[in-house]
Amino acid sequence: MFCLRYEAECRPRRSFRGGPIRLTETRWADLQEINRTVNQAIEPARNEFGLAGEEWTINPDRGDCNDYAVSKRHELLRRGWPARVLLLSEVVVASGEHHMVLLVRTRSGDLVLDNLAPQIKPWSRMPYRWVRVQSPGRNGLWAAIGREGS
Repeated sequence: MFCLRYEAECRPRRSFRGGPIRLTETRWADLQEINRTVNQAIEPARNEFGLAGEEWTINPDRGDCNDYAVSKRHELLRRGWPARVLLLSEVVVASGEHHMVLLVRTRSGDLVLDNLAPQIKPWSRMPYRWVRVQSPGRNGLWAAIGREGS
């Protein structure tokens, strides 16, 4: 439904060689500004209807974690960030609830922009169980994140 409403967000983009992006001072400032402004602009609202209630809206007045994550991705794309480094990721929080964050792949390490935390942290320092992440080079596909010993 998200791709039907926001076709440009899901359109295949020109493939650039390379993986993670170099984290410059300007890019770090972009991440901090967008994480802060989106977290402040959207009033938290629980989705009480499960999958049937998911809308994934860009920059709504009220929304859940999916709305925060797609809004941050949208704002970074508008600033010229490559889609290959802006990956929506599903995690499980301590309460057992599923949660969506934006994972940003940098040469300095993968960073998490999260509406539950004002600080941007490396993925390994987040207290979450990682479930799946968007596949960087294959629009619309997600990769499951396997647990050790599985």
